[in-house]
Amino acid sequence: MKALLVVDVQNDFCPGGALGIKQADKIIPAINRYVKIFSAKKIPVLATRDWHPKKTVHFKKYGGVWPEHCVKNTKGARFHPKLRLPKKALLLYKGMDPKKDSYSAFQAQDKEGVSLAAFLKAMGITELYLSGLATDYCVKFTTKDAIKKSFKVNILLDAVKGVDLKPGDSAKAIKEMRNLGAKSLTLVKFKRQLESFGNSG
Repeated sequence: MKALLVVDVQNDFCPGGALGIKQADKIIPAINRYVKIFSAKKIPVLATRDWHPKKTVHFKKYGGVWPEHCVKNTKGARFHPKLRLPKKALLLYKGMDPKKDSYSAFQAQDKEGVSLAAFLKAMGITELYLSGLATDYCVKFTTKDAIKKSFKVNILLDAVKGVDLKPGDSAKAIKEMRNLGAKSLTLVKFKRQLESFGNSG
C-alpha cells in the first residue's frame, strides 16, 4: 500500500504569511494534481499541519529559531485556500508540545490522538510519496523518520519547496534524503509509475 503525504501547506508558510517561503504557493497546483491522481486510484491522502500553542520553545520569543507562526485556530495555521484536499483526507497535527520543535510528521497525530505511524501500520501502508513544506525541515525530518521506520520514501520534487535559511539548504536536504535511500521524481516520471498502481494502492 502507498499513501500521499502533504506536509504543512499552511498560510503562514506561504508568501504573505508569518514565515512565508518564497514561491511556496507555486507548488500547490502540482500538489493538487498528485492529490487528484491518488484520490482517483483510491490511495490514501494524508495532510499534516503545524498547530502550535502561543508559547513554545519553537518560537524566537521563547528561545527558538522561528518567528511566531501556525498558532492553533488562527488564519495562519489554516491550509492554503488553493490546496484541494479530498474530504476523506486524514488530517494530522504537530507542534502541540511547547517543549519540542516537532518537525517530523511522525510526531503528528489526528484529533483522536492516533499517531501517523499507528495509522500507517493499521492501513498496511509501506510506501510514502512526500509533498509540501519545507524541503529542508519538515519534509527532510519526516523522510529521515520514515526511513528509520523502514518505509519506502519518494520525494515529489515539483511539489516541495524549501526555506533555504542558508543558501543551498534545500539542495543539500534533497541530497541527504537520497543518500538515506529516498527516491525523487516529478510528475512526468510519476505518471510512468501509475501502471504499477492498483486501485487499492
